[in-house]
Amino acid sequence: MNIRRSLAVAAPLVAVAAGVPAVAAAAPWTAPEKAEPASAARAAAPNLGDFDLRAGSDRSTPLKALDKKLDKSGVGALLNATGQRKLGGGCGRAAGVPSDSVVYCWNKEDAATSKWIPQGVSSVSDATADETWGKGGKPLLVAWYAKSGVRLTFVNPAKRTYRHVLLVYPTMKDGKATYTDIGIHAGGIAWFGNKLYVADTRAGLREFDMTQIYDLGKSKAGTTKKKGWVGLHGKTYYGHGYRYVMPQTGSWQHVKGKAPLKDCKGSGSLRTSWVSVDRTARQQPALIAGEYCATASPKGRVATWPLKVGTGLVGSGGVAHATWAATLPDKKIQGGVRSHGYWWFTHNVDTTTGAKRGQLLVTSHDGRKWGDVVRRTISYGPEDLSCYRGQRRIWTVAEHANKRALWGTLEEPCNRM
Repeated sequence: MNIRRSLAVAAPLVAVAAGVPAVAAAAPWTAPEKAEPASAARAAAPNLGDFDLRAGSDRSTPLKALDKKLDKSGVGALLNATGQRKLGGGCGRAAGVPSDSVVYCWNKEDAATSKWIPQGVSSVSDATADETWGKGGKPLLVAWYAKSGVRLTFVNPAKRTYRHVLLVYPTMKDGKATYTDIGIHAGGIAWFGNKLYVADTRAGLREFDMTQIYDLGKSKAGTTKKKGWVGLHGKTYYGHGYRYVMPQTGSWQHVKGKAPLKDCKGSGSLRTSWVSVDRTARQQPALIAGEYCATASPKGRVATWPLKVGTGLVGSGGVAHATWAATLPDKKIQGGVRSHGYWWFTHNVDTTTGAKRGQLLVTSHDGRKWGDVVRRTISYGPEDLSCYRGQRRIWTVAEHANKRALWGTLEEPCNRM
């Protein structure tokens, strides 16, 4: 397929999608640079066995005990409960967002905080075929990491509100159910049905359940007091002041052991830096995961696993086997997603100071090698990617404090057709 021709006509074909608010003012759009021709050299295909994932330890014991102590909440309830934060405006230009984009801005506290850094992005378009979630509407999700914790943000575009939910690890201590903070980077998230997959860089994937969310504000044994406390203290459950906590329900861990802490090896277990969902795959939906590698050699890798509606990751004998893998077309890839055979990648050229804007790479793969690569200048600090098919938009989040935005740009091949 001719990537250059497709992208040249993509933007004019689609006006703002139904149900999407007006496009926010942002930095001027930068035209794509000349497409880089596909390399004549074919990189050796990665070994699919390197990407085998085994179901992790069962968390049912602490979860069943917590169910008896705490009240559960659904996605719709937490999005419609009181105490929502309000989405702001005016962040697009500071974040360097392309001007064809829909932009959502955090409130002043979340826009400026250096404690929490946004990373992962997913949406109801990943979660369901019809892109709706009952009374929860059409939410977008964003994962943030801190020095010793992870939180998940449920964004309600219809009401221009959002709420943070603390992700926790359930465990037993002295015969009692409790939970602790989760200390991972959470560089990518993928929402599929009731399952939420969170990238765990070295171990693989953490799994959460959208039906397994506890409302500490409503629970007799819970409280939203004492921001420094988490888990069970005395007879009361705390969550750093958050009203809702979402416990890990499972995991998928590398069969070949943990991936390297920093350096990429080009083989062995994948450093799971980002994840996404492709609901346009020919046979069945696919979970996609890739690794960030700072050096040109070895470049990072990307792999796909089959997803089954109602189940999630498909495992045989407790092991999920990758069906496809390739070496990425560039270094420093922070996010990636596929739709109808097209691929988009975020290339974050400046991961520390945020002084330089990132790039959106668009290409295809013919089963042997990558095709032409189109590069487009986008926001500062672009991260994980998600295709919202009904909007025909690719969504990402700009991570840097005071240059921070959740935004989606029109990309015609990202669609429901």
